[in-house]
Amino acid sequence: MNKNKYWFPALKYGYGWGLPCSWQGWALTLIYLSLLTSGAFFISEQSHLIYYVIFSIFITALFISICYLKGEKPSLNWGVNHAHNNGANTDANK
Repeated sequence: MNKNKYWFPALKYGYGWGLPCSWQGWALTLIYLSLLTSGAFFISEQSHLIYYVIFSIFITALFISICYLKGEKPSLNWGVNHAHNNGANTDANK
């Protein structure tokens, strides 16, 4: 996939994705956050807490799935070109 078509870039350090790099990624993130927030208000009674937990797990799994499909391939990164030079002393590692 062309890098310009990714919605979420891979993290420079660590595993996963960073902030969205396209309007589609930002829209998805805002929808996800608004669903979490609205779920907290609509499922507010203490006795229905389990429903909110289930709801949160479901939409978080959906969000992560879309990030996986529309983002760069996640891998454990530690800086620029670290995995490609096997610890060689280059300007990229300094």
